[in-house]
Amino acid sequence: IDRLLDVAAAVVITGGHFDIHPKHYGQSVQGRLDTPDDARTHSELELARRCMARDIPVLGVCGGMQALVVAAGGDLIQDIATQHSNQIDHEQETDPKQPWHTVKLHPSSKLVSMGETIQVNSTHHQAAGRLGQLHGTGHAPDGICEVVELPNHRFCVGVQWHPELIDPSPYNLLLEAAR
Repeated sequence: IDRLLDVAAAVVITGGHFDIHPKHYGQSVQGRLDTPDDARTHSELELARRCMARDIPVLGVCGGMQALVVAAGGDLIQDIATQHSNQIDHEQETDPKQPWHTVKLHPSSKLVSMGETIQVNSTHHQAAGRLGQLHGTGHAPDGICEVVELPNHRFCVGVQWHPELIDPSPYNLLLEAAR
């Protein structure tokens, strides 16, 4: 990982069709757990930790945001529908190329140039719980954290949606930080 990071200007940690097993943040399974991938999770957690330690710009997308949270010493809500009294279904029933709900960004967020309130898609059943070293800088109307950032880092941002399908601004901001 260090050799790869020696030549990387920036890193994107993507999501996927798997969950981070709760053993990675010191918990046991408490309900729904979709296809854990321990090898990938281990690699992504190490990658996230080293990007944070080396001040390498990193963007975590959906499951990649969850990896940032766990790597920063936080944990996850293992299943929003059963562990959070939410008002929003975070697994949208429509095409994820369409927005599903809003996210209100904190004025200090590195993403605030996108607007104070933005529209996002939503394809996740797990979410950030305790944030460890990260700060929550964007939230859905039901309180679920949708944006995390590491203070005093050039660009360490996690988003709980898939901006590649609706608005590539987070990727553009990552590239600006890498320059």
